[in-house]
Amino acid sequence: MSYRKELEKYRDLDEDQILGALTEEELRKLENELEELDPDNALLPAGLRQRDQTQKPPTGPFKREELMAHLEKQAKDIKDREDLVPFTGEKRGKAWIPKQKPMDPVLESVTLEPELEEALANASDAELCDIAAILGMHTLMSNQQYYEALGSSTIVNKEGLNSVIKPTQYKPVPDEEPNSTDVEETLKRIQSNDPDLEEVNLNNIMNIPIPTLKAFAEALKNNAYVKKFSIVGTRSNDPVAFALAEMLKVNSTLKSLNVESNFISGSGILAIVEALEGNTSLMELRIDNQ
Repeated sequence: MSYRKELEKYRDLDEDQILGALTEEELRKLENELEELDPDNALLPAGLRQRDQTQKPPTGPFKREELMAHLEKQAKDIKDREDLVPFTGEKRGKAWIPKQKPMDPVLESVTLEPELEEALANASDAELCDIAAILGMHTLMSNQQYYEALGSSTIVNKEGLNSVIKPTQYKPVPDEEPNSTDVEETLKRIQSNDPDLEEVNLNNIMNIPIPTLKAFAEALKNNAYVKKFSIVGTRSNDPVAFALAEMLKVNSTLKSLNVESNFISGSGILAIVEALEGNTSLMELRIDNQ
């Protein structure tokens, strides 16, 4: 309980006011602290694995020729280290000899007449595809040969090519359309107790300020018509959760509340759950993925 009491003093903090009072230097330090970096991921470039801590201004424009000349001069001035074991050119161990793959006895026994071997050796790709289609040996063809054969006008027999399995053509899935709800207009309708407004959907609207979300909770206290309120993916935090908890204590109309995929901590979730002790109207509470 002492931990909860310690968090009470941060309940009604105005984050926008605190950020507005910070100096430019303090904002830069805060941005460096909040920067998401992964120093253990070797697949990321160096600039994304560690912070840029260079404050020194550039000494001049980049000149590649002068840099290469300096590196070459530096390499010539530094004496090479002597090998601990001098190289004598002597070869040790056995030379590696690749193993010869055994010849398939069936293929080894197949012999063609000299005329056929000469004809196959001089045949074009279109003629080879035609022969493969006639013999039903289309599986020996590559994808490129197969599609070139279908589009070729010189191949006579294409019936054998039709049995080649083709990949399924998937239809692209369009992106979900952005939420078109007018935030300010919806807030005014809730405050005016509009009887036609029974469902409020603010899902995935990222730019709603925290004070505005708290104003929605405040307006729902006296609203008698809204039955469903959803703020999924709106970057809501603990102050919004505390405001919703206060709303649930007095609201007797709301039946569904969805606050999934936000930044509400355990104390905010606990406040909402405790507010349900005196609430008899809410039937659905969705609060996953915080």
